[in-house]
Amino acid sequence: MPHLVILYTPNLEAEADMTALCRKLADIMLETLDEAGKQVFPTGGTRVLAYPAAHYAVADGKGDYGFIYLNVRMAAGRSDATKKRAGDALLAGARDHFGTLFERQAVGMTLQIDESPGQVYDGKHSSLHPLFNKI
Repeated sequence: MPHLVILYTPNLEAEADMTALCRKLADIMLETLDEAGKQVFPTGGTRVLAYPAAHYAVADGKGDYGFIYLNVRMAAGRSDATKKRAGDALLAGARDHFGTLFERQAVGMTLQIDESPGQVYDGKHSSLHPLFNKI
């Protein structure tokens, strides 16, 4: 963890390089610092995934409406200021990526950050973390 999952209407694929968006948002996550200047999201745990919705309905269905839902899931323990800084940076990065799309097409975008305190089970197995953790 952290994971950023993007769900979007597939009518946006012709307008945006979703792979580039994933890389851009991952880089923003990796550059986000807390109040002490420490990296908020561990490099080896940062993942950004994007999926087109196979089926969807947006608004009244009378237009070629689009929607982008970004959900960041992270472990508990970060300050409210850090979570807001991360959310603001990610939303700004996504808005920048889509450029003038919002002027040309009716599109909604939501970004939510969820913490995972009290998870019932949080199993992990990774060979990524050792690549980035200094010994």
